[in-house]
Amino acid sequence: MEFLQQLFQNQSYDPKNFFLIAGPCVVESEELVMEVANGVYTICKKLGIPYVFKASYRKANRTSASSFTGIGDEAAMQLVKKVGDQFGLPTTSDIHAHEEAALAAKYIDILQIPAFLCRQTDLLVAAAETGKIVNVKKGQFVSGDAMKFAVDKIRKAGNDKVMLTERGTTFGYQDLIVDYRNIPIMSAHNVPVVMDCTHSLQQPNQSTGVTGGNPQLIGTIAKAAIATGAHGLFIETHPNPSCAKSDGANMLHLNKLEELLVQLVKIRKAVVD
Repeated sequence: MEFLQQLFQNQSYDPKNFFLIAGPCVVESEELVMEVANGVYTICKKLGIPYVFKASYRKANRTSASSFTGIGDEAAMQLVKKVGDQFGLPTTSDIHAHEEAALAAKYIDILQIPAFLCRQTDLLVAAAETGKIVNVKKGQFVSGDAMKFAVDKIRKAGNDKVMLTERGTTFGYQDLIVDYRNIPIMSAHNVPVVMDCTHSLQQPNQSTGVTGGNPQLIGTIAKAAIATGAHGLFIETHPNPSCAKSDGANMLHLNKLEELLVQLVKIRKAVVD
C-alpha cells in the first residue's frame, strides 16, 4: 500500500517484512515511553522491521472505575509526539469520540479506533476527515466480512488510508478466540491487516475488576498471524508488565521481544519467498 510506504519513508527496512506497532498500553510517564521506544526501535532497526510506536494517551475503556486512565490527554499526546520526533517514528494512539479526532491528529500519525467503537459512524467519519491513516480494530462481536462497512464509511468520507486489526472474538463471558480466517477475509477489503497479538489474549470481565490474560501465548498468536498473511503485528510491551498501570496481564516483557521477532522474521521470509 502506497500510504504505508510513505509512513515508513524515514526508516531503513526490508520491504518484504511485516511492520510492527508496539509500545506500552498507556502513557504512564516520559521515562517509560522513551525506554520502550528506544528498546523496540533498536531491535527493529537491527532486524529490518518498519516500526510504529504505540501508546494510548488515555484508557477510556476500563473494567473498574478505580483503574488508571492516564496522565491527561494533551500531556500524553505531547509525549507520544516527542517519541516520534526523537526516534523518527510514526506514532499511533486510540481516539474514543468524534471530538477527539482533530486534536489527536495534531500529534499522532495513525488514529486507532477501539474495537468496541468500530461501528460508531461519527467517530469513523471524524477520523477519516483528519486525513490521517485510520486503523480500525475489529469488534469482538463483528465478523471480518462485516468490517467492510467500517472501511466504506471511511472511504466515503474521502480517506483511502485505512487499516484493519484483528483482536479476537468473544468466547463466552470471559475469554476470546482468534479466527485466522479473518486475516485473508479482511485483506480482501483491499486494506493492510494487523494482528493484535496481546489484546486477543485478554480474559475480560473478571470478578476482580481487572482483565486477565495469557501472555505466554503471544508468540503462538503472532506466528500463526504471519503464516496466514498478516501485513503487520500489534504487540504491547513493557519493561515490567507486573507493574504496568494498564493491561499488564497481556503485555510482552520487553526483554522477550527480540527473540520473538527473530523467529517471526524467519516465518515471514518463508511465507513471502
